[in-house]
Amino acid sequence: MRYLPPVAVALVLVTAACGSDDTTDAAGTAVTVDNCGVDVTFDAPPERVVLLESAPVTIMHELGVLDAAVLRAGAFPEEYYDDETNAAIADIESLGEDLDTSGHLQISQEVIIAQQPDLVLGLPDGITREGLSGVGIDALIQPVYCPEGVDATTFDDVYEQIETYGRVFDRADEADALVGELKDRVAAVEAAAENAPERTAAVLFPTVGGGSGYAYGNRSMAHPQLEAAGFTNVFGDVDERVFEVTLEQIIAADPDVLVLLHVDGDPAAVKDALVSLPGAEDLRAVRNDDILVQLFNFTEPPTPLSIDGLERIAERFLP
Repeated sequence: MRYLPPVAVALVLVTAACGSDDTTDAAGTAVTVDNCGVDVTFDAPPERVVLLESAPVTIMHELGVLDAAVLRAGAFPEEYYDDETNAAIADIESLGEDLDTSGHLQISQEVIIAQQPDLVLGLPDGITREGLSGVGIDALIQPVYCPEGVDATTFDDVYEQIETYGRVFDRADEADALVGELKDRVAAVEAAAENAPERTAAVLFPTVGGGSGYAYGNRSMAHPQLEAAGFTNVFGDVDERVFEVTLEQIIAADPDVLVLLHVDGDPAAVKDALVSLPGAEDLRAVRNDDILVQLFNFTEPPTPLSIDGLERIAERFLP
């Protein structure tokens, strides 16, 4: 099976200027969210949510609103969540887990519309905001996937997304508490990294079945992750979120550490997809086995899972 980033459209859907300038109307009842330059107004917290991606789950769970999700579609790997969250996900009716070879969800817009949700989280291929809004269904996507480019991603994007959900679901206090906890966790890793030796790293998405795949530049969540863990991103001078990379480019950069991302499947196969390439033995990270394989949402898009991923990097590579 050939794995490509679930953001394979990412070469087009680069990190976007999707502000979180939310406003409340004069009566204090309606919340308007600027999502990818589109104003989405909620007269009340959503009660019928369809999850078309796994990334929002941790925020909804921590805010205590995961029970608003009545339907889901796609893959929700258990490794992302604790037992309580996995149990809650299992109780949400699934519309299917049909993924193509690139890891993209395959589902028709008509199927979603027939469920009559008031909010859809995620817009996989074939489902559009315009098509849903035409029948009264709101949609929100992760700002990192907005179709128009934005500046570099930081941990502030995680916090802003949480605050936006807090306003949409009327859980502002819970959102503030969660942001404070996550900031403390990031600070703890940064403090641990202060005494670490200077090292370089790269975050890659190998292509299982041939080719060296993709690398993440300074507009990805991978960049602040590496910085917080005390690493210099060897592709930090690339003003892109994700881009095709050759093995020759990776060898030329020769990072001390490699973080390999994948959507599903056997982590060993993901690692083997890179280390088995002719010439990969020239990489010091391969020779020293300084390689971490982790699921995609542990890096992108910016959510609390990105802080989990940061801690996994720190646990694997920091003293």
